[in-house]
Amino acid sequence: MRKAAYCLVMALTMGAGVGPARAQVATEAPAPVPGARAVTVEHVKVHAPTLEGNLEGEAVDRDVYVLLPPGYAAHPRKRYPVVYALHGYSIGAAQWMAEIHVPQTVEGAYAQGAREMIVVLPDSKTVYNGSMYSSSVTTGDFETFISRDLVAYVDKHYRTIARRESRGLAGHSMGGYGTTRIGMKHADVFGALYMLSPCCLSPRALGPIDPATWAALEAVKAPTDTEALPFMARAQLATAAAWSPNPRNPPLYLDLPVKDGEPRPEVLAKWAANAPLAFMDQYVGSLRRYRAITIDVGDQDGLRVDAAKLHEALDAYHIPNSFEVYPGTHTSHVAFRIQEQVIPFFSRNLEFQGAR
Repeated sequence: MRKAAYCLVMALTMGAGVGPARAQVATEAPAPVPGARAVTVEHVKVHAPTLEGNLEGEAVDRDVYVLLPPGYAAHPRKRYPVVYALHGYSIGAAQWMAEIHVPQTVEGAYAQGAREMIVVLPDSKTVYNGSMYSSSVTTGDFETFISRDLVAYVDKHYRTIARRESRGLAGHSMGGYGTTRIGMKHADVFGALYMLSPCCLSPRALGPIDPATWAALEAVKAPTDTEALPFMARAQLATAAAWSPNPRNPPLYLDLPVKDGEPRPEVLAKWAANAPLAFMDQYVGSLRRYRAITIDVGDQDGLRVDAAKLHEALDAYHIPNSFEVYPGTHTSHVAFRIQEQVIPFFSRNLEFQGAR
């Protein structure tokens, strides 16, 4: 039982969890496309009522970057579809933009023929480096922040086509998990999904972990004590804050899946219940509403196994989707995917002005 529990924890927080042990990394980018026109990048603060009162003290006014297409200012009566793009664990929106070489890659996609759209990149980094885009009294309801608060703000402040058929949701790693989770639960808001190297899809046995990690986590007395913890230890705290919150357990207001060296099945069950492959069966009808669904992952990425499982599960329900394993690691070629695949995908599958 103890070994199985440890395996589950590692699967959810490492191999099928929050991605590789890294902060921002240097990544390759496609060459700039000659003649590409510049987008306008706006950095705004979006108030999130759904994050108010969170026990972790996360900011309720979130950094959001809005990429307005080259023709936005010149065509004041034109409205545009919107793509919401979610970053991964350990980095915020600004860092992810650097990794995927935005705005260059978005501009390159337009220059190569993709139709222009608004692209929105919200910051969901937390004190433990990631919200998991979940709903928790400890971190706040980031799931609803993305699917309701942010969408409402963007529709109010920009010339959007304010209907689900004209909204896309995409994300990488933890953001791919967020796309999967939010996409399944909010098909009334979004019309197309693109999951890049999605994490946290299902628990997989990877072997036991060092019990000293749990002793270090149990010794934490305040969030500030975690800054010197190893990457994976903080990832486990982020997961616990999102998936096993406990308002009666200060000062961290969360339950760890191991206590005094022993696994806690009731907490592990909560973690497993947040794996999309565990709850996908409840949202088959919602998934069938999507105009298009795509999953991709690098051939050197450990997340490729669970990404393939998601594709197979969609196929089993006859839900149209596409799946590609491309040459690359977890991060090495994501910038290329943004320019050559993600933006063109939404160009083909979202509804543009005048389509009706």
